[in-house]
Amino acid sequence: MGNVAVVQGIYDAFRTGDLPGIFGAMHPDIEWNEAENYPYAVTNPHIGPEAILAGVFGQIAGDWDGFAAKPDQILDAGDHVVALGRYSGVAKATGTAMDAQFAHVWRLVDGKVASFQQYADTLQTARALGR
Repeated sequence: MGNVAVVQGIYDAFRTGDLPGIFGAMHPDIEWNEAENYPYAVTNPHIGPEAILAGVFGQIAGDWDGFAAKPDQILDAGDHVVALGRYSGVAKATGTAMDAQFAHVWRLVDGKVASFQQYADTLQTARALGR
């Protein structure tokens, strides 16, 4: 499976709530970084799937209804894959909807995600969350 297909598979698994599908594509020592000033960047870097589950995905589940990460483009850059897209969801605390742009940079080694860097509209996200 090519690197773009691995990353597309992660977005597909996220959309359907398939956590084993997401984490199965990750290297056990993956380094995951949320964008600076993003609500889930407090514990950057998140090392390993368990840290990502607790520090990112678990937080998302607690904070949002209908959260989605939808890539509009996925660009092949060899061992890196760049996804450009939008986040959406409704913050549980405020009832405010979000439609924020993102860029994700994935680095793959031997078909597994070794690192992830998020760039995102931190202000819109924080405002939706009431922070």
